[in-house]
Amino acid sequence: MDKPTLLISRCLLGEPVRYDCAGKALDAAALADLAARYRLVPVCPEQLGGLPTPHPPAELQDGDGQAARSGSARVVAVTGEDQTAAFIAGATQAVRIAQRQQARVALLKADSPSCGHRSVYDGRFRGIRIADQGVAAASLAEAGLIRTTNSSSLRY
Repeated sequence: MDKPTLLISRCLLGEPVRYDCAGKALDAAALADLAARYRLVPVCPEQLGGLPTPHPPAELQDGDGQAARSGSARVVAVTGEDQTAAFIAGATQAVRIAQRQQARVALLKADSPSCGHRSVYDGRFRGIRIADQGVAAASLAEAGLIRTTNSSSLRY
């Protein structure tokens, strides 16, 4: 029997793809369980959108990922650079990969302006989380391709 496909944030596999060149690996038991149950398809929407690693941290301002996609919010780096276009491009690529790979579920990095599903940082670089979702999470959910969950909601 074929395993279902799980789109997974590359940083959750321990790959050093985050803005700070770090990974955010799930523990070995969780990864082994996921690999036993799913065919894992790793993605990093920020890299898919053309952002280098490392890059300055970024946060959503004036709205969530859906608002950024519609042009009423922005993803801004701590340096002030508007990175919205890169985040949208990466989200678009993540949706295309999910479609090609027939993914119906994703495990995304919590709190990210790209992958955050239930929360993101408040856009003021104060370390405060708010209930919103990132650009890729919003794109994947809107496409109706997958249910998304954050790594912080995993219970093993």
